[in-house]
Amino acid sequence: MVVLLIISYSSVSLVTLTSDVYSDYGENIALEVGIIGMPLLILGIALLLQVVIALSGMRAAKILTWSSSSLDLTAALVHHTQLTPVLLRCMRSVSDFDVDGGPTRPSETQPSAWHAHPSIRKVINSLWALVIACAGWGALVLYIHNTYESYTGTLTWKSWSFFPDDQNSLYSLRYPLLLTGGPSPWWILTYVNLAIIQGPLTLCLHCSELIANVIRDEGQWRCGTGQKGMTPAMNPLKSVIVNPLCLALFIAKPALHWVFGLCFVLYGVIYRIDTNNSDVIFVAAGNGMNMYPMQCYLCSPVFTLVALRQRRGPQPAAYGHLQILANLVDEWAPVMWWGHKEDGIPYCHAGTSGQVLPAVKMDCVYAGISVGSHPSVS
Repeated sequence: MVVLLIISYSSVSLVTLTSDVYSDYGENIALEVGIIGMPLLILGIALLLQVVIALSGMRAAKILTWSSSSLDLTAALVHHTQLTPVLLRCMRSVSDFDVDGGPTRPSETQPSAWHAHPSIRKVINSLWALVIACAGWGALVLYIHNTYESYTGTLTWKSWSFFPDDQNSLYSLRYPLLLTGGPSPWWILTYVNLAIIQGPLTLCLHCSELIANVIRDEGQWRCGTGQKGMTPAMNPLKSVIVNPLCLALFIAKPALHWVFGLCFVLYGVIYRIDTNNSDVIFVAAGNGMNMYPMQCYLCSPVFTLVALRQRRGPQPAAYGHLQILANLVDEWAPVMWWGHKEDGIPYCHAGTSGQVLPAVKMDCVYAGISVGSHPSVS
């Protein structure tokens, strides 16, 4: 599926071809813009295979709910006994998932997504690795051009243009294709070249959805201490529009792919040579390198700051973790509030209710309703 996704994005970038047509005297006689059929065919095949894989997965798995809400999914799993709440963990957050559970006091701050999810750390590290790679890429282009092709003019950090211009082909990879004798297999090098370099951007942007979804789920869960409460069922379109991070990523994905497409410009040079009243056409297709591709990764600091942000308040952080939500939610309702439910000796109980609940008591120890043997308080 990952390979098909990268192929889809790469195919779109190779659909159109701008060509300069030269006569046998070296005179530029025309500028042509053509549509290449092969990338469109490969794009259609890649999309078809993605649909087949998705439909096969739907047939193989029992879908309990179509909701994108982590609360809705948790409720469905608990209802079908595929997820069992663990006792004594009504005040344990996702950072305590691997810790022996037991009674504990409320905390004034909650762990950040960075500390709660190892996968979040991997995504953030990958984003910054791409930023470093792009910086090195730009420096390499500057060095190669100014060292070996300085006769065309010195290239500086201010020489770049947001839109493609005559500077884009100063340093390029060229693959000559002889068309008269039939299609050349070397065109695939341009395809592979673009797919390899565009692949990391595609993967990182899709992995960034993990951060956006985790932050969205945590925001929905923390509405349980607000005046309006939290609603397990939510409109998937509305959840994207009202969440700033999801909306920003929704806009950034096509925008960054478009900007990245400006960094690689496919072009052709066609020479028409009259030999025995026949035309011989040579096409040099290259990928123009914009030396400032770091603009594609401006989202890295935003996702880093969001992932490092700590939530305030005693409500345990779940970040969409299904088992943690099952432990924290003891009463399901269309609209729920979280807070203090029962006093007890020696332990109190916090949970959810369809009615507004009072705030938890910071000096009390919470465990749950059914407490048999009690581990030591952390």
